[in-house]
Amino acid sequence: MAVFAISDLHLPGGDVKPMDVFGEHWNGHFEKISADWREKAGPDDIVLLPGDLSWAMTLQDARADLDAVGALPGRKVILRGNHDYWWSAIGRVRDALPQGMYAVQNDCVTLDGRVICGTRGWTIPTSQTAPEDVKVYRRELLRLEMTLKDARRHSGDAPLLCMMHYPPLTDAQRDTEFVDLLESYGVRDLVYGHLHGVSLRGAFRGEYRGIRFHQVSCDGLGFRLYRLPEE
Repeated sequence: MAVFAISDLHLPGGDVKPMDVFGEHWNGHFEKISADWREKAGPDDIVLLPGDLSWAMTLQDARADLDAVGALPGRKVILRGNHDYWWSAIGRVRDALPQGMYAVQNDCVTLDGRVICGTRGWTIPTSQTAPEDVKVYRRELLRLEMTLKDARRHSGDAPLLCMMHYPPLTDAQRDTEFVDLLESYGVRDLVYGHLHGVSLRGAFRGEYRGIRFHQVSCDGLGFRLYRLPEE
């Protein structure tokens, strides 16, 4: 069993949403992702999708996108991103998911002994950050601890696998409060998305403070699944 990840699919949500406005490389991006996915992933593999799955504004409009992802091989674990406006109450989201797809929201799911947790996160504040964004950041720290506590209850001493949509650190800002929490709860692998284009240049990838950080925005991966390293 392998674990893959890919983020920010930005599927159309029942409307025409041409993604090539963000660059010609986005032309037919889901077809590229799907072809690579079918080639790499098997039915027992796990695919992590940390946010921005669909542009839909309602859960009903997101159903076609959820079904399209659900039809691909493997078991999928999804997380809410900042553009997933369709994501309503977590119970309704879970009821709408096709078989073999799981939603994580400040809690965890266990698949074949792997405990997977996650939360959205937020922009790391600086001295210029607006007070309302600092407030959201503080709230997201609490939510991260909530999901990590839930995961630790289910995992015992095993290393944790965590998803966030926003980056919990950057190449320039590594010692964040997000990283403090991830380290203290024994997270081994952290996957995140959100970044595109030139923003990817400042992304941190690699191991830091015992945590392996994986940036998995689909355009940064060339619209191919990323395989997490084996332990």
